[in-house]
Amino acid sequence: MLMKLFQALMPKEERFIDYFRAHSEKIVAAAEDLHQMMVSGNDIQSHCLAIYTMEGEADIITRDTLLAIHRTFITPFDRVDIHGLISAMDDTIDLVEKTAQKIEMYEITDFTDEMKQMSESARNCAVIISQTVMLLAAINKNSRQINEMCVKVSKIKGEADHLLRSGLTTLIKSEADPIIIMTRKEIYELIESVIDRGDDVMNFIQGIVIEQV
Repeated sequence: MLMKLFQALMPKEERFIDYFRAHSEKIVAAAEDLHQMMVSGNDIQSHCLAIYTMEGEADIITRDTLLAIHRTFITPFDRVDIHGLISAMDDTIDLVEKTAQKIEMYEITDFTDEMKQMSESARNCAVIISQTVMLLAAINKNSRQINEMCVKVSKIKGEADHLLRSGLTTLIKSEADPIIIMTRKEIYELIESVIDRGDDVMNFIQGIVIEQV
């Protein structure tokens, strides 16, 4: 009885799911801009600027989340898990930004079909992440659906790995310029890293489900 009263009087932070939602929306917006940039090959600077803006706003959300961890007595799940999840999400959008930076730096305006498909995979991962973090508000009720979402991202990751191998094989066979090979290879690997980090986000979420349910 006393413990319940004590907990009721301690500061609470009910906004962690809101932080995850807000951050995931930035990831979706950045990934969408990356995809549209690769599909069209136009307005590279505008798309990059939008991505840089989203990444900066996501950094603020990450900072607010980490501050909330330290000032909150009662959290919806373990502080380490909250820290790990928001950090993995931030790493994801950081990699989207890094991909855009390299595209702008290398002045790339033509993208292969495999790059376009991989950027679509990255966008799809971002959308699933955004949908999944909202399910954490009722984790017991939504555990099965969350696990299904994790499987979807894992499948997307596997498909992207195949696209990467196919794209690199075609690049090496069809391109003689070593600079073009080097720069395009880096873009391929960065997009793959975005998807890989998105899969890491889902692994963190799956770990939370295992602990809580």
